[in-house]
Amino acid sequence: MSIPVVTVGQSREDLVGGLERLHGPVTVVRRCAELPELLAACQSGLARAAVVAEGSEGLTASLVDRLGAVGVAIIALTDSAEEAARLRKIRVASALTGVESAELSDRIADAVAQLTGAVRPANLSAPADTGAALTTDPVQPEPEAEADPTGELIVVWGPAGSPGRTTIAVNIAGEMASDGRDVLLVDADTYGASIAAVLGLLDESAGLAQACRLADQGLLDADALRKVAATVATASGTFRVLTGITRADRWTELRATAVGLVLERARQIADVVVVDTGFCLEADEELSFDTVAPRRNAATLRPLELADTVYAVGAADPVGVPRMVRALAELEGAVPQSTPTVVMNKVRSSSVGRAPERQLRDAWERYGPASGLKTFLPYDPAAADAALLAGSLLLEAAPESALRRAIRDLVCAPDQRKLRSSVFSSTPRRRAKD
Repeated sequence: MSIPVVTVGQSREDLVGGLERLHGPVTVVRRCAELPELLAACQSGLARAAVVAEGSEGLTASLVDRLGAVGVAIIALTDSAEEAARLRKIRVASALTGVESAELSDRIADAVAQLTGAVRPANLSAPADTGAALTTDPVQPEPEAEADPTGELIVVWGPAGSPGRTTIAVNIAGEMASDGRDVLLVDADTYGASIAAVLGLLDESAGLAQACRLADQGLLDADALRKVAATVATASGTFRVLTGITRADRWTELRATAVGLVLERARQIADVVVVDTGFCLEADEELSFDTVAPRRNAATLRPLELADTVYAVGAADPVGVPRMVRALAELEGAVPQSTPTVVMNKVRSSSVGRAPERQLRDAWERYGPASGLKTFLPYDPAAADAALLAGSLLLEAAPESALRRAIRDLVCAPDQRKLRSSVFSSTPRRRAKD
């Protein structure tokens, strides 16, 4: 098996010569002067691996993702421990600049096998060519151990028409924080980010965009993520917020690769990550010739792909219910592995009829998809308006409201849930402990 390789860097003439003298599985097919030339060569199908001998600082997660999409593995040469650590965060293999040609050939073969999922046979490369061997450098430091992402990822999604996604996402975060859990709330709505306004934050710097830029450069660690996240303090607890983009035309800053890295890091530092997404699941860029172009709805699709729990929120009225039915079919097509929990919000007799829960369940069983209705949230405009006016959560502005209790029932621990599930029950409920 021959592995065609392109290289970039003018100072390593012996690098190419050493690989060629091995007569092993690696064949250098082009030497490039800079990264854009290397990218063009790889996207043309010329190579299966790229060796970056100079300029590894220009590698980003988005660039690595673009090369990975066309089946090209990357190996960067650097003597800097900090740069090697950065490269690991964007999933780039690295080696010291003094690596021997035979070892570099093995690393190239390993990187290609890892990218393709193939098993590389042992002893692919020829014995080291001592004439081509490069100067021996100190042993490369071992990679730093990183914590596995263990936090729960909850995504709140729903169709167009303001079904109440943001209100529910914000209050889910607040209720979980009041239970003593470490919570990070993320505003990933690229059409109308509003969490900052709902919480009364004056932050106009778009924390999620900042985190995505750092992730793309391989510089997002736990401390950096905490720094860009705003802290919201309530009477019952605190949680952190990554605010959304301030204008819809900034959607290109939230690329799928970077968003995925941010969520991975977020799950390492928080017990629960709650993501408020946009409504649109359309992948219209698939009609373009450039299939690795930025995706307009990547900030919605990527969290849905990674989610542990998806709350699909729909408005309980003659317009909202059909929208939800169609949206769930779109979700199944866009993210087949998703198993959403369907939440009907703004439930009221005036828009559905008497016994609204029963009416909705009967209609859903006859016309709805396989996903059953799980939860009903009451229409409580007075409580919602009070919280919005105060820039606070329901647990502060209207702690006794039916909406607040229903949201808490939805997300609190099983042993703390109420005995009665109907939001229209006439039996007084026991107040949840904060």
